[in-house]
This record gives sequence, C-alpha cells and structure tokens, in this order.
Amino acid sequence: MLDFVWLCIFFPLVGVLVNGFFGARLPKRHVGWIGCGAVALSLAVAIGCFIQLLNLPQRVHEVVLFDWIAVGNFRVPFAFRVDPLSMVMLLVVTGVGFLIHVYSIGYMGHDPHYARFFTYLNLFMAAMLTLVLANNFLLMFVGWEGVGLCSYLLIGFWFERPSAAEAGKKAFIVNRIGDFGFILGMLLIFKYFGTLDFQDVFEAAASKDHIFVLGVPLLTLITLLLFIGATGKSAQIPLYIWLPDAMEGPTPVSALIHAATMVTAGVYMVARCHVLYLYAPVTMSVVAIIGALTAILAATIALAQNDIKRVLAYSTVSQLGYMFLGCGVGAFAAGIFHLYTHAFFKALLFLGAGSVIHALEHAFHQAHEHRDPQDMRHMGGLKKYMPTTYRTFLIGAAALAGAPFLSGFWSKDEILFSAFNTGIVPLSKVLYGIGLLTALLTAFYMTRQCIKVFAGHPRFDEGKIHPHESPGVMTIPLWMLAVGSLLAGFIGTPWFNAWEKFLAPVFESHASEEAMKAYHSAHNLSLLLPLMLVAVVVAAIGWLAGRAVYKQPDQEPLERFAFYKHLVNKWYVDELYNKTIVALGYKLSDWSARFDLGFIDGIVNRVAGAIAVGAQNLRNLQTSYVRNYALVMVLGGVLLVTYLTYFALR
Repeated sequence: MLDFVWLCIFFPLVGVLVNGFFGARLPKRHVGWIGCGAVALSLAVAIGCFIQLLNLPQRVHEVVLFDWIAVGNFRVPFAFRVDPLSMVMLLVVTGVGFLIHVYSIGYMGHDPHYARFFTYLNLFMAAMLTLVLANNFLLMFVGWEGVGLCSYLLIGFWFERPSAAEAGKKAFIVNRIGDFGFILGMLLIFKYFGTLDFQDVFEAAASKDHIFVLGVPLLTLITLLLFIGATGKSAQIPLYIWLPDAMEGPTPVSALIHAATMVTAGVYMVARCHVLYLYAPVTMSVVAIIGALTAILAATIALAQNDIKRVLAYSTVSQLGYMFLGCGVGAFAAGIFHLYTHAFFKALLFLGAGSVIHALEHAFHQAHEHRDPQDMRHMGGLKKYMPTTYRTFLIGAAALAGAPFLSGFWSKDEILFSAFNTGIVPLSKVLYGIGLLTALLTAFYMTRQCIKVFAGHPRFDEGKIHPHESPGVMTIPLWMLAVGSLLAGFIGTPWFNAWEKFLAPVFESHASEEAMKAYHSAHNLSLLLPLMLVAVVVAAIGWLAGRAVYKQPDQEPLERFAFYKHLVNKWYVDELYNKTIVALGYKLSDWSARFDLGFIDGIVNRVAGAIAVGAQNLRNLQTSYVRNYALVMVLGGVLLVTYLTYFALR
C-alpha cells in the first residue's frame, strides 16, 4: 500500500477533471458524490498506509515515480516521503477534508456554481497532499504554490461580490511576499548543499564532516528566509492580515483551508526542516517570539469582533502562533500535536458557524429582512432552534479554550510546559506568560461568542423569523468532529506519551546530539502537574469573566473602555499598511507608469517617428516614371566612373 501512496493525490485530481469538464452537465447529486468519493478513496489509502507504516522498523518509506528534472548532475525526482510526520498530515488532510466535503453537499446545495466549488476543493486537496508528501523542497514548493492558488480561487469564489474579489487578491499578494522568502531559502539550500532532497540536506547538515555548527550565519539566513514563507502561509506577524479577510469565501472553505489544513503548511514546513532550525538558535528565538506575539495580538482582536467567522479567524491566527511557539522552543512534536488537535475543534467551530449562517440566511430571506446572517448582534437564543449545532459548537469552544481533558487541553499545555521548561530561548518564561495570558483571553472570547450566539433572548422577531436545524448531511460531520475534539488529545497525554514516541523517528533521526541536547525538554511530571493546574485555573478565570461580563448578551460592556475601538479596528494594522507599504507601492507604480510613458515610450516613439520620416523620404524616390529611373542610373554610373578614376589617378 505504501508504494501506492500517490493515489491519495491521484483520486482528487480525477475528481477535478470529471467535475471540471463535465460537472455542469451532471446532476448535483453526482457532482457531490464524485467530489466526496475522491477524498474518501484518498482517506482509505491513507489509513492503509498508516497501518503498514506502523510495521516498518524505521517508519520511513520513499516512493519514486520518475525523474522530474534532470540537468547534468542535478536530479529532482517526482517522489514522495511517507514517515510519521507526513502521515499525521496525510490523515488530518484527508480525514477532516472528507468531513468538510460531505458538509459542503448541504451547505452549497443551492449554489448555481456547485460543480466549480467541488472542482476547486478537490484541486486544493491534491495540492495540499503534494505539499505534505513531497520528499524534496522543489516538489513541496509546487504544492505550496498550488494551495496558494486554490486559496485565491476559493476565497474569491463569489467573485461577483467586490469584498470577496478583494479578499482573494489580498490573500494571493500577501502569500506571494512570503513565497519570495521561501524561494530564496530554497535557492541557498541548493547552492550550498547541491541538492533539494530532504534526506540528503538534513544528513549533510548533521554530518560531523560538514561545516555547519550551532549558530552558523548561513543556516540562520536560510531558516529565516524559509520562516518568512511560513509567516505568509500560516498567517503570522507581519503577514497575518490576509486570513481574517479570507472569511469572505464560503464557510466550508474557511473550515478546510483556513482552519484545518492550508494555514498549517508553514508549521509543517518548519517541523520538517527542524534539523536546519536546531542549528540556528537565533531563528528558533525569532520563531518562538513571533509565535507568541501573534498569539496574543490576534486574541485581543478577537475580543471585540462581531462577525461570527472573524472571531474564529483571529482565533486561528492565535492558535497558529501557539504552534510556532512550540516549534520555536524546540518542542516540534508538541507543535504538530496542537496542529492535529486544532484541526478537529477549529473545523468543528467553523462548520458550526456555517450551520448558524445557513439557518439565519434562509430565515432572513423568507422574512424579507436584509440582515447580515454572520453578525452576532442579530443572533441570540439559537440553542432552542438549533440544539445539535449548539451542543457540538460548545464542545469545540471548550476544546479551544483548554477545558480539562478535551483535545486542546493536552496539546496547548504541552506547548506551555515546553516554553516554561526550556532555557535556550531568551525570555522563555516571558513567552510562557504570554501563552498563558492568551489562553485566558481565548476562554473569554469563546465564552462571549457562545453567549451572544446561543444564549439569552433572540435578537430578531420570532414571529417572522424561524431558524431551523441544519440537515443531517451537515450535522453528522459536526458530531464526528465533536468526538475528535473530545478524544483526539488522549494520544498525547504525558503519561502515555504515544504521540512523541510515534514522531520520534522524524525528530531524532538526523539532528546531532549537540543540537538535540540544546533544545530537549525532559518531561518532569512533578513540574508538569502544577503547570497543568495553573492552565486550568487560567481557563476557568477566562470562562467566569466571560459569563460575568456578558450577563446581558444583547449588550457590549467593553464599549465603555477606551481600548475597545482599537480592538474593533484590529489595532489599525491594515490602515498602517495601507498608509505605508500600500501607499508606497501605489506611488512606485505611478512613478513607473509615468517613467514608462514619458521615457521608455518616448524613446520608442521618437525612434519610430525617425524611421517613419526616413521611410517617407525614401518612398518619394519611387515615382514610377521610367525617365527618372534612367536618370538615376546615369547619375549612378557617372558617380561610379568618377570614383574609380579618382582612385586610379592616386
């Protein structure tokens, strides 16, 4: 089965071709079956590969399909690497992706571009699976760019809306900025290692015969450039601004691309390149600090958002910051663990939000009321109308907030413990404190959201507006994700430690003993238990504070504080970018346009004008009279004789 792992990519591509070329002529039911069936087959192959991988001694298997690029001694194969790290991503992408595809059948059932939607979703799946299975940087970059393209297409799916079209362009441009850093890092790797194969690069970096030691500037530069790519794809400071605007796309897109899979590509890339990062302590500190600052910044913004999806979007940015904090302090397994658990509860929350939006949009339309179905100020009291959505959403919110024994509790605490217990990253205790404060804010804003959406009295006319529970094709995926949010974290509990044991062949196979010792944090249970208790207390404080502040769900008590307007306006970061970088870009573009018109076009036009004048004068010589041609011939003969006579006399 491992030799056929490429089928995970092949099946979604078949779905792309069938729905892309014939979907408009097929019944919607068939389009949905094709789109979901392709991902279901990929999931089946992934499960088979997982079972076989467990029985391999080294838990590594490479599949080479063909030589993709062959120039001189340079070879880049079209090949895939199956190991515990890629297997985690493979199962997350196909498993969560399949549930979201099924959910989309109900959510997008009335959209006229149903086939195009499933074509884009399948294309995204193929690109994301290429990214996580690639065994070299170049093939990874193909998937990296592929998910960027699909993100643009899916965010701007309803491109007739100006806001959606602008959000798609914003995501595409911001990601290209990050990708430029990724390309430069990849080129430096090729220049100094002579290969782009993961295995060869990591073995060379860890070799005692190689020039690389802890802190070497070259690896610091390479890893910083790669991290720039990660800040774009995984929405970290300063390139996080595209992700909240990406909520303009359909809600299943938000769940699949901007919560569970695509935005975690940067975290996966850093974890995959952990050997290089272990030799670059400066970069490790940068990764940890950027992750912590992003986590707290996004959490503060989420406190004041009124769009149900934007709250979750900023929460995603914040949780991605947690993942980078874990990787930055050397706890790569903990960072990937949070990636894994986050996929369940954040996909659940987004799909729950989609269920609410779906119900209210239909109810508002029937009542002929022009309200925004995503604005939490128009909600309230929905738990009696949508009990399944309410219960599953509450489970996802509790997991995100770090409620004891739910999936988010185990993974978030592992990161906080690792941050507290490392002495390598400067100010690691400060980073731990930031992470703890972020956990408190997370519990607070998720309590606020649950109260505003589901509790209290409805903030709409119940006589005219009658929301309804979503159909089974949407609620069954909610329950399955809820089960994952409840139970998925137990695999990584510190007492069993099965998660780190599973990933050990990846994170302990190449790095030198010196590098591993620098970032290794032992599991001291005597220290771990008090820290877990502190985290539980902090989450409880956030929950109680949220309950106390929002006793009246139809009010916004934070409005009384001066900082509230800064939170609503997202700390004016977009405005700052518009006045500086964007304004400078417009000025540069305007100057370039005037330079092109005035100088470049001026030279071209003057040369063309001179040629035109010369051609006109030459054309005047062509009179069509034989006598003129005879005269010219005689004059030419005279000139020729005179010239020859002159030189003969000399």
